[in-house]
Amino acid sequence: MKRIGLISDTHGYLDDRIEAHLSDCDEIWHAGDIGTPEVTDRLSALAPLRAVYGNIDGGELRQSFPENAQFEVGGLRVWITHIAGTPGRYNERVRAGLTARPTDLFICGHSHICRVERDKKYGHIHMNPGAAGRHGFHKVRTLLKFEIVRGKTENLRVVELGSRSRER
Repeated sequence: MKRIGLISDTHGYLDDRIEAHLSDCDEIWHAGDIGTPEVTDRLSALAPLRAVYGNIDGGELRQSFPENAQFEVGGLRVWITHIAGTPGRYNERVRAGLTARPTDLFICGHSHICRVERDKKYGHIHMNPGAAGRHGFHKVRTLLKFEIVRGKTENLRVVELGSRSRER
């Protein structure tokens, strides 16, 4: 079993609550719009980090992280990217990638909307953890936590981190 913390759209913001919720994870995955290298440094101090860059991320983050991360963990095929769309409305790049290389768990960010659903067309679980940062239109900051057990996701939890507009 692996405990995963999934986060996105921090936009350079990381507070104590985020770190507390991710401190028991075996791995942390960031789905882009990291904002600053300090965010990934702090997350990496908690657990091994897998991340992709997002559209707001500058040169240093783009040199450190890929646009797409495709890997297998615990028997689960995973693809993380920042901009993708939603099931039934994926962009062309994602549709082509999903056709060429099927995945069990597809993760993206960008929308700032927390969403988990099964994509019936491609047969995977689609996850977007919403936004954990304070920049954007979302009202509540969120992240996801789940476990990977024998190639399946289990015990999925949405963690609400509070309002984006106030510190605590």
